[in-house]
Amino acid sequence: QEVADYFYGVIQINDFQRKRFAQKVVHKLFNTVTHKKIAVFGFAFKKDTGDTRESSSIYICKYLLEERAMLTIYDPEVTEFQVTDDLKRVMNDAYGGDFFAARLEQSEHSALVASNVKVESDPYEAAKDAHAVLILTEWDVFKTYDYKKIYDSMKKPAFIFDGRSILDLEALKNIGYDTYAIGQADTKP
Repeated sequence: QEVADYFYGVIQINDFQRKRFAQKVVHKLFNTVTHKKIAVFGFAFKKDTGDTRESSSIYICKYLLEERAMLTIYDPEVTEFQVTDDLKRVMNDAYGGDFFAARLEQSEHSALVASNVKVESDPYEAAKDAHAVLILTEWDVFKTYDYKKIYDSMKKPAFIFDGRSILDLEALKNIGYDTYAIGQADTKP
């Protein structure tokens, strides 16, 4: 029982951290993300894989979809089908289990995914006109992007939420971003 309680506690902490991250996004975007475009960089569980099983990205996106955010998701390895299937399943409380496919497609939650989620094959297009960029997988390539170019294409004020602490926040702050990273203090330009 002690081991089970320990692992249950780990799961609760992970869920709390995911929800807290999503709540931080909502709070920083003036307490609403309804109809705001949010670019999500990274959907895989970890870099260098297309595996999404138990990815925090799924749950963070779920919380933002519940707030009616418009999500544009970019991941170098995860397919559009995998993104939309994972989100439909988690939105319908059917993630990780069997769920009748026809019922899944007909639900209002699946309709929300269809209307509010776009999967993009180019990170610069994903961020164009976005209010915020969320880094949710630690892909090395994310460190090499032209964040000035991304900033110039975004709505202002422009936000970056680094959920993996891989970016240089000071450099982003100097560009003009309002930044937040896990384990670090908020910064404003």
